[in-house]
Amino acid sequence: MARKPLIIFLGLAILLLLPIYAAATNDLYLLSLSSRMLIYALAAVSLDLLIGYGGMISLGHAAFFGLGAYVGGILAFHYQEFSLFFGLLPGSNQALIVWPLAVLISALAAAVFGLISLRTSGAYFIMITLALAQMLFFLFTSFSTYGGEDGISLWQRNDFPYLDLDNRYHFYYLCLGLLVGFVGLCQRLVNSRLGMVIRASKQNERRLRALGINPLPYRLVWLTIAGAGAGLAGVLLMNHSHYVSPALLHWTQSGELMVMVILGGLGTLYGPILGAMSLLLLEEWLNQYTEHWQLVLGPLLLLVVLFARRGLYGLLAGRGARDG
Repeated sequence: MARKPLIIFLGLAILLLLPIYAAATNDLYLLSLSSRMLIYALAAVSLDLLIGYGGMISLGHAAFFGLGAYVGGILAFHYQEFSLFFGLLPGSNQALIVWPLAVLISALAAAVFGLISLRTSGAYFIMITLALAQMLFFLFTSFSTYGGEDGISLWQRNDFPYLDLDNRYHFYYLCLGLLVGFVGLCQRLVNSRLGMVIRASKQNERRLRALGINPLPYRLVWLTIAGAGAGLAGVLLMNHSHYVSPALLHWTQSGELMVMVILGGLGTLYGPILGAMSLLLLEEWLNQYTEHWQLVLGPLLLLVVLFARRGLYGLLAGRGARDG
């Protein structure tokens, strides 16, 4: 059996059985940490679409992540306070209303970012996405109604039909299902005409234009899809932590997502999942021994970058690591 399908099968089996282990050991914190890892894995996969396949290195991806969280947080805030948003719209705690709205607004923000930034490339693209994301960060910091720098604390998770999201097992499996669904969608997109144009533009944009294909609208659609995925991850994180703050939109959050993608493996879809889980587990483990855990984590990440160019997933899957 090829290594790549075996790794995917074993990984999925571990994720499916993990709640059973948590129940047997009565380790609810493990389940909570695992849900957080799945959420960050979803955000990392969405960023891998940009960096790994499109060659669009963005330091503004946290803007879509944070927007998704804030859409859910603001709607929940007005629902809790029995107040109206801008005196017009009521709040809501219904997941089937809140989550699609969070995804839609994040996707629209990504489209606006794309219209402004995609006419540039390289360092200019990085700086424009960074600047736009920081503008949103300072905007939400200034919203005193929603806690300003302190953010919004929430009482409960959203209501989802036939599921109790306050039940950690229900919430975990929902996060896992959404991650699997998003990865499956991304796999289809990567192998579609859209995905082939995106990968071709990364390899040789000049040759693509010579063939009569303008990559700009394709990149805009690609960025919009990636922003939608990050927005979904954001609203899930809001439900997980019962809290939203402007820190989710800060450029350091984009940097952390980028580390997850590079650690796991660029352009692999499955690599960012492994990278997100590995990074969060390392942080959790090292933090038990020292408050200066970053000094240990830094050299470990450097070793991966230097000696495992295709990331952790590349080390495990070998030559079949790349998807598409």
